[in-house]
Amino acid sequence: MKCDGIPSGCAISGMISESGKRIDGSSVIKSIASMHDRSNGLGGGFAAYGIYPERKDQYAFHMMYDNKEAKEKTEELFKDAFNVDKDEPIPTRRENGISNPPILWRYFLEVPENKLKFLSERDYVMKTVMELNSSSDGAFVASSGKNMGAFKGVGYPEDIGKFYKLEDYRAYIWTSHGRFPTNTPGWWGGAHPFTLLDWSVVHNGEISSYGINKRYLEMFGYKLELRTDTEVIAYVFDLLMR
Repeated sequence: MKCDGIPSGCAISGMISESGKRIDGSSVIKSIASMHDRSNGLGGGFAAYGIYPERKDQYAFHMMYDNKEAKEKTEELFKDAFNVDKDEPIPTRRENGISNPPILWRYFLEVPENKLKFLSERDYVMKTVMELNSSSDGAFVASSGKNMGAFKGVGYPEDIGKFYKLEDYRAYIWTSHGRFPTNTPGWWGGAHPFTLLDWSVVHNGEISSYGINKRYLEMFGYKLELRTDTEVIAYVFDLLMR
């Protein structure tokens, strides 16, 4: 019997500037759009590196909120945990195929010296991300690295890219993903890429060792809430490289 497609074979595209010259997001949108039929509109996303050169030493938190109350509670946590240099809405536009987006906000943060008595800076940020994504009702950290950001949501990737106005950003690395969910529902936080600090991962197919990897990561303080092996991969990279 002829097989016309692989349901778990999500669309993936990536671009790297060998010269380091930053390029806008229109080309990566075009590249992922050519694989439209490898996703089903339940998740699309991009990661971009080099987009905040004027704030390259600050942690750029891209946040998703279900409601204003979740935003207010998270901002109280940020005020206690970080020096907040700037916060603003993530620019978006109306786009066909994109509906019911969460509140999308970004923060440029610095870690106060008095928070680092017993932890390294990156350990401190990692634990803050884990706390937010595991215990905050209605708040989700889409990305938390320096000079980079994730832009993702429910929709086809080319529509997500236009929604976030990615043609206005310039990056030296772009990755993109069009999702065809297999084991988890389509929702804004569950779209690829999955990130932690400067790591971002886009992935297709399935990895059979999810359970043992999840339990191993939990021994080191990682909290896995999304039931997907891509989240595991991002956290494993963070653990092994730090």
